[in-house]
Amino acid sequence: MQGSRSVTILAFALYSRRAFPPLTVDSVTTTPLKSDSLAYSLLGAARAVALVRGGLALPQALNRVGNTLQTSAQARGAIQDIAYRTMRLRGRVDALIHLMTAKPPQPALLAALLECALALLGAADPAYEAFTVVDQAVSAASTEPEIAHARGMVNAVLRRFLRERDALARQLAGNREAQWNYPAWWIDAARSAYPADWEALLAAGNSLPPLTLRINRRKTDPVAYLALLEQHGMPARQVGPDAVLLMQPVPVQRIPGFADGLVSVQDAAAQLAAPLLDLRDGMRVLDACAAPGGKTGHMLECAELDLLALDQDGQRLQRVAENLERLRLRASLKQGDAAGADWWDGQPFDRILADVPCTASGIVRRHPDIRWLRRKGDVAQLTAVSARILDNLWRMLAPGGKLLFVTCSVWPQESEGQAAAFTLRNQAERLPAPGQLLPVAADNANHDGLFYALFQKPGL
Repeated sequence: MQGSRSVTILAFALYSRRAFPPLTVDSVTTTPLKSDSLAYSLLGAARAVALVRGGLALPQALNRVGNTLQTSAQARGAIQDIAYRTMRLRGRVDALIHLMTAKPPQPALLAALLECALALLGAADPAYEAFTVVDQAVSAASTEPEIAHARGMVNAVLRRFLRERDALARQLAGNREAQWNYPAWWIDAARSAYPADWEALLAAGNSLPPLTLRINRRKTDPVAYLALLEQHGMPARQVGPDAVLLMQPVPVQRIPGFADGLVSVQDAAAQLAAPLLDLRDGMRVLDACAAPGGKTGHMLECAELDLLALDQDGQRLQRVAENLERLRLRASLKQGDAAGADWWDGQPFDRILADVPCTASGIVRRHPDIRWLRRKGDVAQLTAVSARILDNLWRMLAPGGKLLFVTCSVWPQESEGQAAAFTLRNQAERLPAPGQLLPVAADNANHDGLFYALFQKPGL
């Protein structure tokens, strides 16, 4: 009897290895979970969250897990949804885990699985019944050798949360990270920079981002495109000169005319860049730090340009090429460091768009992992990097030319402070521009947080 049982276990293990690829922090372990089950999605999301806890950005983490799983697009979407929900609620779920466990759960995958399950249980808009989440989280733990020993703990913690939800909430009443779902330093920085608006700023960063489209004026116009959306049963409204907001986000593959270049996905605030540069046919233009190419495409839609798209990351530069191919637009693409000059041919540019590196604090609703990956010291470090880039690009600008400084940060040191210091160092003339736009999530306005400063170089 014992021998028969051993053979059964061995056969099951061999079956599992054939059916599912292995998963460590970089790969999937043996598991009999079905790819359309919540347990499978929870485990995949936990893998991604564990990678973020190790310092990897969430999109890269999801891509790594997805490539290893080699699963369906539907399963990838479910994993992504849970991972993003978890990042938006990480401050609260981590505080709950601290209250309900004697010591931090180990290994990282166990902590991440608890985070993902608690994020689903504590969501304002629950996507699953509570008993289903508990059952599937325990199943996920049970079939994963790395944490199978802790399946009882997973069950106990989640059931305790359901029993004591109100009492636990009262215990968290004074915990700022649990209340706002940001690190303490981020909350302090927001409060210091925007004493009257910090709560709205943090709340906007916790909201779901809109799906805003940019109309390609070379191929259509807002009125015609809104009519096309209506034909497809997709309610939308115009929120800018070329900006259309879809009331219900959909995958890009379902957006009418997207594959044909009629529209691009681009936030309403980001669509302000190209018009500010006053582009005209024949101009020589540099798009520094160009990837993924949204602003590159917009500029080329505005005028016939001799445009160079520069980016230090070769893989991200490929995304610029793909976007331009879809739009049927042409530009020169070059890999290079905007703080250096080995890529420059010595010919000055009429216009330069400098969308410089920053903490990305203005787009955390799109990238909720950023708040947990950044450190307070990153602000000064990235400000120094961006200052070198701006000074370097300024010498490449033709007399009378214009340079647009853009950053997706809300921290004054990276935005207005940077612009003011640049003006003094280079004796640049500052032209009218929007300045700091804080992220907004409202019916009449819905956009990310960006900063704009426009400079003109003295003429001959």
